[in-house]
Amino acid sequence: MQAIPEPGARGVVATVRAFGRRHRTAITVVGSLLTAAVLALVLAGRRHEFTQALAEATLWVLALTALLQIVALLARSEAWHLTIEAAGGTVARRVLFRASSMQVLGGVINGHLGIAARIAALRRSSPEVSPQIPTLIAAEFPIIAIEAALAALTSFTLVGPLGLPWWLPLILFAVIGTASAGLRHLALRKGRELWKGLAVLRSLRGGTRVVAFVLVAVFAQILRNWLLLHAVGVDASLFDAIAVLIALVTLSQLPVGPSVGAAAAVLILGSDGVAAAAAAGVLLTVTGTVGGLCFAAWAGADRLWIGRRRTAARRAGA
Repeated sequence: MQAIPEPGARGVVATVRAFGRRHRTAITVVGSLLTAAVLALVLAGRRHEFTQALAEATLWVLALTALLQIVALLARSEAWHLTIEAAGGTVARRVLFRASSMQVLGGVINGHLGIAARIAALRRSSPEVSPQIPTLIAAEFPIIAIEAALAALTSFTLVGPLGLPWWLPLILFAVIGTASAGLRHLALRKGRELWKGLAVLRSLRGGTRVVAFVLVAVFAQILRNWLLLHAVGVDASLFDAIAVLIALVTLSQLPVGPSVGAAAAVLILGSDGVAAAAAAGVLLTVTGTVGGLCFAAWAGADRLWIGRRRTAARRAGA
């Protein structure tokens, strides 16, 4: 029997979601190509400025920004480890960090895909000692809530570049604050797998530690932005670097692919020089990818090393 479509707006939303799930790859490819095309159009006639701005970034700045990306990934992975540990997971830190490195590969395409990749990797590698998937999904919420609260608190940095009304950051902060209070209320509930993922919010010590590691990750990203903007000749303030980070994280939720760094930088600082802003955005993506691949390479090498040690131990025991 054929299902009757839901009436009204709910039916439209359900149809759009189903279409998105079925054609996720195609949507990402099209979105990435469109974003790249728009950037190419914006940079038309500015090729020399763009290449010159890229050339101004020194090797030590690129190396430092890649290292800061690794610091951010490690800090966020430790925050994830704390939320999973509070939820009852007994996954070794080393194993969890290896699973967390898989976010790098998926995150290049889409932020949501990166989270899904590391959850799948953790369940595949340690199904006996890791929580169930609903709990692992919920364990992301405290980290996302902290990041969202920081973004709302600093969203005033977007008012000037985007021409937003001055009162919008106040509304955003109120909404995020209400949502965070709701998460805290849900964290006190017990009996469902989903709520276990919020268990870290029941403890002041646990919540404070998660906040501390998320702050390390966020400040590492802000410093990355500031260094690269100045490296290509953009006279950016710390607030500009924060605004670029907020734009980057927001756009990464859309199917824009690797062009997200350049798009975010141009959106915020394009009025100060499109070519230089785009160059900074490209370098953000490149150094971020390099740092992420270093993290993923460590995870692969560590897995091989552990596997060889186990094989050698079995042979010695035989």
